[in-house]
Amino acid sequence: MARPDPHKRRRLLAPLIALPLLAADPLPYTVDLPPTNEAPLDAALKDSSTLIGLRDAAPVGPFALVTRAREDKARLETALGSFGHYDGRVAIRIAGRDLDDPDLPAALDAAPGPVPVAIAITVGPTYRLRRISLAGPPDPAGRAIAQRALKLAPGAPARAADVLGAEASMLEALRGSGHALATVSAPAATLDPAAQALDVAFEVNAGPSVNLGPISIQGAPGVDDAYIRRRLLIHQGDLFDPARIEAARQDLAAAGVFATVRAKAADTLDRNGQIPIAIDLTERPRRVVGFTAAYSTDLGASAGVTWQHRNLFGAAEQLNLGANVTGGGSASRRPGYNVTAALTKPDVIARDQSVIVSLQAVKESLDAYDRTAVLGGIQLSRKLTDTLSATAGVQAQQSRIAQEGVTRDYTLIGLPLGLKYDNTGPQGLFEPARGVKASLTATPTASLRAGANFTIVQATASTYVNLGEPGRSVIALRATLASIQGATTFQVPPDQRLYAGGSGTVRGYKYQSVGPRFADNRPTGGTSLGAATIEYRQRFGENLGAAVFVDAGQVDTRSTPFSGQLRAGAGAGARYYTPIGPIRLDVAIPLNKQRGDDAFELYIGIGQVF
Repeated sequence: MARPDPHKRRRLLAPLIALPLLAADPLPYTVDLPPTNEAPLDAALKDSSTLIGLRDAAPVGPFALVTRAREDKARLETALGSFGHYDGRVAIRIAGRDLDDPDLPAALDAAPGPVPVAIAITVGPTYRLRRISLAGPPDPAGRAIAQRALKLAPGAPARAADVLGAEASMLEALRGSGHALATVSAPAATLDPAAQALDVAFEVNAGPSVNLGPISIQGAPGVDDAYIRRRLLIHQGDLFDPARIEAARQDLAAAGVFATVRAKAADTLDRNGQIPIAIDLTERPRRVVGFTAAYSTDLGASAGVTWQHRNLFGAAEQLNLGANVTGGGSASRRPGYNVTAALTKPDVIARDQSVIVSLQAVKESLDAYDRTAVLGGIQLSRKLTDTLSATAGVQAQQSRIAQEGVTRDYTLIGLPLGLKYDNTGPQGLFEPARGVKASLTATPTASLRAGANFTIVQATASTYVNLGEPGRSVIALRATLASIQGATTFQVPPDQRLYAGGSGTVRGYKYQSVGPRFADNRPTGGTSLGAATIEYRQRFGENLGAAVFVDAGQVDTRSTPFSGQLRAGAGAGARYYTPIGPIRLDVAIPLNKQRGDDAFELYIGIGQVF
């Protein structure tokens, strides 16, 4: 009778032994991974290790810990090879034992506390690139394009990321030069351990340089095909260029009428040797209703409703209607309303050029004055670059304003001119965290009844500085300068004068309360303004945040900024971040109070102040 094989017996029993080990309680452990003196390699090794990455998130029992360590050994050796260390070695010991020790799982099962895991890395020599070759059909022009984009040189470290990146770079360069059907194979790499060298070969097939063929448009039947084609930045006959196709896709998506825009080149050429392009569109809901709400102790509560039609006549025309009621604050004596209507016609005469026709009816009762007015205007807005735009228009206002017991009717005609710069990106509307916003406006105004002619000039700029991870710790800075030229303070209608105080300029002071005052302590307004803000914003976790800030500003009846008495306010706030922007709550106090100022001001709204 043959003698039983003890090893075979152990193999047969192994699954039975493993069952209780798999069900064992999670085993706490520590990991020691000494640095290699190559910071990028150290980061890659750490990122590759599940022993490190899952130590706290997914604790395991003894048997699974050994399995995790064995898998880590292969991962870490792959990371070494990706940095050109193909002779690198990894050794892992748990509780001082080798991973192949058959008694290791049982020893770990009896371990009283955190088990030490030691990872020893032998980096080894750095392999170098030696021969770099391009093969494929003879095509001198295509080969030259690929060679320029290769960016690999003999003698350079044989890093996997560089070699794989060369494949992508060559393909991008070929397609960007019109070779729509170009292919570049994955690199064929050959190691020579004796020479510590790596030879790399690519198969390059540039194919013909081609032009765009017919451009088909499907989806969004409510949008005129002629409008879409006018907006397109690409046309049949253009040289194929993926970057231009993507720019055209993004530009079409920015029109505001499409939910999705996809642009795809065909896989084959048509009978004319061109490559067709298919653009697939999905239209956004044409009508949308929105609600607004805010509260501040100076202006009180406000609530409003908005209605928007995004595609009124089939060419992305937008009609915006809004109604808002306010009242109840310390700087608002009676309830008021604000009703607006605006029609925007895009791409008038030229692309990126819009005409906006607007109407507004407003009634407000403030500490500074009471006003009932109807306003209307037409404005031409032109996008000059991706970040710079210009506006020009005509606006008219008929108003009745009461101040200090005197009521006057005003008829004003203005010619607003403006430049705006904004590189804060898509988040700039509600949550700017980088870049600069700046605007300069000049509004020559003719008074057809009471008062004199005058010009209002205003410049505003804000910038955002990240102190660490983008959007997490941000210093926000804002400055505003304004001046009224051509008239004295009391020749300018009260609603056109300059005021400071409130969330838009100096928090901690009531709306419009900073600056000169009448004998009854009500604001007079002025002809010069200067204001500045510094705010620190900090996010916590996914949805929470906080802010601290200092605002300062002045208003004077002289037309030169910085001639009035400076007022400063300071405060802090909380933020709750939502998909439509942060819900903001700020509390601010005046640092150098005037007679009649509140002890503090509270502001609640959506979006950052600036």
